[in-house]
Amino acid sequence: MLGLTDIGLELDTAACRTAVAAGHPTIQCDVTQYPTRPFAGRTQGAIASPVCTPFSAAGKQGGVGDLPLVHQAVHDLAHGRDTRQGIKAACRDDKSILAAEPMRWLYDLRPEWVCLEQVPAVLPLWRQYASILRGWGYSVWTGVLQAADFGVPQSRRRAILIASRTRAVTAPAPTHSEHGAAGLFGDDLPRWITMAEALGWGYTQRPAPTVTGGGTATGGAEPFGNATRRAMRNAMNDPQHWAWRRPAPTVSGTVGHVGGKQADGHLGLEPEEGATLQTFPDGHPFWGTKGQRSLQIGNAVPPLLAAHIVAAATGLPAPAPAAIPAACGA
Repeated sequence: MLGLTDIGLELDTAACRTAVAAGHPTIQCDVTQYPTRPFAGRTQGAIASPVCTPFSAAGKQGGVGDLPLVHQAVHDLAHGRDTRQGIKAACRDDKSILAAEPMRWLYDLRPEWVCLEQVPAVLPLWRQYASILRGWGYSVWTGVLQAADFGVPQSRRRAILIASRTRAVTAPAPTHSEHGAAGLFGDDLPRWITMAEALGWGYTQRPAPTVTGGGTATGGAEPFGNATRRAMRNAMNDPQHWAWRRPAPTVSGTVGHVGGKQADGHLGLEPEEGATLQTFPDGHPFWGTKGQRSLQIGNAVPPLLAAHIVAAATGLPAPAPAAIPAACGA
């Protein structure tokens, strides 16, 4: 969306194939073992979104208890000491230590700008990063952003860090609001885009719940049967259903079960519908089985939200506000 050239580091084969097919060069590797040296002097910006499952409210949140250990790992890395292995062994969830990994790259590369994303429980860790980066001469903003405020037809709150060595940074300006509101300079913000509007059902009241990333032992999509698709059909014919009034709940790798506790009942979505709620372009070349595609979709930062965050870090023009599809009658 912003015209930047990027290269990714990713462990999962299906995600790597998808990224490459979409025009994003990607190195398949364990990011914790990959050397930073090849990127030294060649990296303008750094974007990191560590695995969220240890800290997510949708999981067991074992990583929340690990946060003091992760704070220590971040402190050590920021002072040139790599204590990751010892601290990882002490963590309840061995993936918790991945939230410290961005500091290894930031310490070695000192990029011009930085963007970090995680679930809200990790905000205290981002504030620690912010304190360190300010000591290195960066301007930094941290906080929680709601994806629906930026035209994503989904309710998805995420802890964000935005930093730059060359310009003052602040939070990106919202393009939408829950009920529609006057902007800072008298311009009206349109209301949130609802799930039905995004999917072409004609819903008019709220976004979808959050699209998330997988609930089985392997992290893939949970199986769902005809009942959830039947619930979807019933919702399409019931203007009083929540999906007519608000964005979707968080979209996850369990794309077939969007809704649940967040929305008073599951609706069965196909991966392509979850991709739409995540603001991926039509026809995005997701590779793999249905479960693998669902996992990639749910694990992603919504591209539209990501574009606003990176624009705030770089000073590039932010995307224009997304319009409600004309087919929805708005």
